[in-house]
This record gives sequence, C-alpha cells and structure tokens, in this order.
Amino acid sequence: MDISNRKKLIFDFDGTIADTLDLLVDIYNKIHHHYRCLPVDIRDKEDLKKLKAQKILKKYKISFLKIPFLLIRIRRELKKRISEVKIFEDIELVLKELKNKGFDLYILTSNSKENVEIFLRDNYLLDIFKFVYSSSNIFGKDKSIKKFFKNYNINKEDCVYIGDETRDIEAMKKTDLPIIAVSWGFNSKCALKRLSPDKIIESPKELLDLYL
Repeated sequence: MDISNRKKLIFDFDGTIADTLDLLVDIYNKIHHHYRCLPVDIRDKEDLKKLKAQKILKKYKISFLKIPFLLIRIRRELKKRISEVKIFEDIELVLKELKNKGFDLYILTSNSKENVEIFLRDNYLLDIFKFVYSSSNIFGKDKSIKKFFKNYNINKEDCVYIGDETRDIEAMKKTDLPIIAVSWGFNSKCALKRLSPDKIIESPKELLDLYL
C-alpha cells in the first residue's frame, strides 16, 4: 500500500510525541495498591516493551473491570505532573515541517484532551494540530478511529495513523487504516515487527524522508 501520498496524519500521543512511560509507571506504582494490582519494577521496562498490552495486564493482575478506574486516576495524577513530561527529540521539528508542507495533523489518544492540550501549549505545538480526539477505550481504538472519521467527516483514504504500540497496529488493521509504527515509544521494534505494520521507523526524521 502506497502511503506516501496521504496528507492527513493521525498521531498517537503517549510514546509517539510525548515521552511519558517512566512517569506513568511512577504514577501507577503510587496508586496500584488501591486497585489490588501488582507494582511495576522500572528495571523491567525493556522486557515490558516486548509484550503486548494484554500480557502486561495479566502480569500485573489488572483486570478489564479495573482499567476505566485506573485510567481516570492516572489521567488526574498526570495532569498534576504534566510539566515533567518531555517531548521526544526531533519530533517538534518534524511536526512543524509537516505542517508547513501542507499536511493536516491530528492526535487520537487514550490520554485526556486536557492533558494533551496543556502539553502541546507548553511546547508551542497547540496550533500545529487540527484537533485532539480523546477516547478512554484503550482496547477499542478501532471503534474510536471510526467515530473520528464519522464525527469529523474525514475521508479514511487520505489518512495514516502513527503510533508506538502493538494495540495500535491491531486496531488499525481492524479498520483497514495504514499505520506507521514508531520504535522509540512503548513497544520495541521487535514486538511491532511481529504484527507487520505498513512501515516501522526508528526516528522522527524518517517521517520527513517518507513524505517530503
């Protein structure tokens, strides 16, 4: 599938634009006992990157029933510490260059819209994106992307999704939307490759090589 002529780029947020992994683990470890889940040893981070999200949930005894409550709490705690979140190297330059070349940029995320917009404002990127679309259904991104297209009357044939997790790849395959998987986020290149995304890139500047 040729994706180089698609002019609407939909970005994930956590792990793709914002480097939130260590902070999210720290927040989770401060609240896990309230939900009877197991703590995460940050030293296991590289091993976690090899696993699909479902296996991580099982490893730390996080049931599907607990996810909505955990997500609400983590979003709230993240808002308090959003100033600690760092942007990935070169992504600001790449986003601005794509915008200047006429691409329409969007964010679809399971983080809160408020958190994302605070981060974008702090990093002078808020005007780069058409809008931020937030959905709390972390294992229903295929449903979220369908709502995204329907609500905003956007033609899927013009779009590509850019994300860092295996669940992103699984969701886009369900919707037949091409995906560029990035290896600098949550899942490792090896884990991403097993699910055969349309493209894997190892640095933000490779987006410019692909599109410009």
